[in-house]
Amino acid sequence: MISSLISAKVHSCFDPLIENGDRVMGSSRRILGTLGLLSCLALSVNARMAAAAVPAPEELARVPFTQRYQAVQHGGLVRASNSGISCREEQSRQAESCAEAKKGAAGVNGDFEMFYSEVDKDPDTYNSTRAELKVPQGAKVSYARLYWGGNLRVGEQKPPQDNGRVLVAEPGGAYKEVLADTVMGHRTDAGSDAYQASADVTPLVRKGGAGLWTVAQLNIAMGQSEVGAWGGWTLVVAYEHPQEPVRRISLWDGFESIAARAGGAAVEIDGLDAPAGSAGRVGVVGYDGDRGVLGDSLTVTADSGRRVSLSNGENPFNDLMNSTITEFGDRSFVRQPEHMNNLGYDADVFDLSPALSGGARSLNFRFTGESQGHFLGVLFVQTDARR
Repeated sequence: MISSLISAKVHSCFDPLIENGDRVMGSSRRILGTLGLLSCLALSVNARMAAAAVPAPEELARVPFTQRYQAVQHGGLVRASNSGISCREEQSRQAESCAEAKKGAAGVNGDFEMFYSEVDKDPDTYNSTRAELKVPQGAKVSYARLYWGGNLRVGEQKPPQDNGRVLVAEPGGAYKEVLADTVMGHRTDAGSDAYQASADVTPLVRKGGAGLWTVAQLNIAMGQSEVGAWGGWTLVVAYEHPQEPVRRISLWDGFESIAARAGGAAVEIDGLDAPAGSAGRVGVVGYDGDRGVLGDSLTVTADSGRRVSLSNGENPFNDLMNSTITEFGDRSFVRQPEHMNNLGYDADVFDLSPALSGGARSLNFRFTGESQGHFLGVLFVQTDARR
């Protein structure tokens, strides 16, 4: 709360204006911009003094996966997601056209000049995208968390100091600033400068509910490089609904680099108590996966010994991180824009039921990397539970 107020004061003097947590646009911005310089300086000094007492979240090159939230309740998990950047022009003679890549053709972000997606028509934002959140009617939101991230180094270098801030608008609402509230993943190497941040947005989602959510000002770089540009956001929401089955829901997050031939990464979830024949689903958020570059996979093994390779028509077993945003292979919710190849951003939900045919007390999820590697950021799991 304090850090949100500090940022609001700073931005009321400089850059995008925020008033009472909401963005001020158009003529209001110009009127407020005429406030005296002394007032701005006073606010800025006070903000800097207060900021010293509220340190920004720590950043680590590797954040091991840990459980963020879990519950057993009548209800389930839903999510909204979109990428924040897409291709503008081909830079490789071997590349498919940008238009065909957006429709789902194979293509890697490094073969294109990448440019921000912008849907809000607001001159004060440099990227903005929307996605539909399908909270069932009559449901109560029990927890909501927003994840965002991307590459800061492409044709330009974005400042890491801005990693922990985005703007979010609920359906029909104005922008509100959201600040990261936990350890952020942030790893640099010879070609990329990648990060993931997140924040608890439960009160905001309880108020805003179902509909099209907008996220803007993702700190990602545009341009072209061999590594390429990528970035996006995912809102994961747990809900309760008295007419739905009892389910165990679990949200895990971290920041892991998964390289080819490096053993991959594993996340184990126990305490499930899922009976034989249970239904379930698992969602994954990843960064810099390339459509058509093979080697990345996800397998799940139940404690009974049953091992299943997760895949579907849009996510082959050996090209799982292929820049899609799907549910069971389908585009099940509205996105603006709605590209099929998101050129470096994945947020997919898979059918977990085959792994639960014999029941399960625990599940081990194992990820392998494609030849160019990728980053893993979020894992969320929903399984039937005994009454």
